[in-house]
Amino acid sequence: MIFMPSKLSPIICTPPMSRHPQSARFSTDATDSPGPSPLQQDHPTEIIPRLYIGDLAAAESPEVLSSLGITHIVSAMCGPIALPSTKEVPQIPPHHRLQVPLLDTPFSELAGHLPRTTAFIADALARQDACVLVHCAQGISRSASVVAAYLIAAYACSPDQAVKWVQGKRLCAQPNPGFVAQLGEYAQTLRYGDPVAVGSKHG
Repeated sequence: MIFMPSKLSPIICTPPMSRHPQSARFSTDATDSPGPSPLQQDHPTEIIPRLYIGDLAAAESPEVLSSLGITHIVSAMCGPIALPSTKEVPQIPPHHRLQVPLLDTPFSELAGHLPRTTAFIADALARQDACVLVHCAQGISRSASVVAAYLIAAYACSPDQAVKWVQGKRLCAQPNPGFVAQLGEYAQTLRYGDPVAVGSKHG
């Protein structure tokens, strides 16, 4: 059964007429490292209500997380990440944080992580007071792919529709070609494989 977030109508997966102002200066985040990250000019972008894409600097910033009301974080990248402590952001306890080890290369394994990331996002958004930040190093490829996968599962979008929706909201979003192909594989498993609920039971 496909889970639909509460109080949301199915989205029409076409780029909106008015776009959130974002810089388009980046074309790839493949060379990013998970080291110290000065705050970028790009602020996290709300893709659908309460679901944001951002960069590493945003994820490491207590001020940004608090200002957006973020309660759950998906880190779509390898290596250590200096997420704020629960003392700094008590609304994000350890079980509200998920990291999947992804490199932004076309041959990096994305599809195998998508059932887990999609279920995590769906479970979070089922809580009416929750807001989710999905981030990678620059919020361009890995995080955009993870969010596109959620849209595919939750709204029965095609991969192309989901990616265009994300790009319509966040202009710098650009999943690498390998990830786009794996989004197609993921959509096929949802359509023809075992039914994959994008949400699971939560307390």
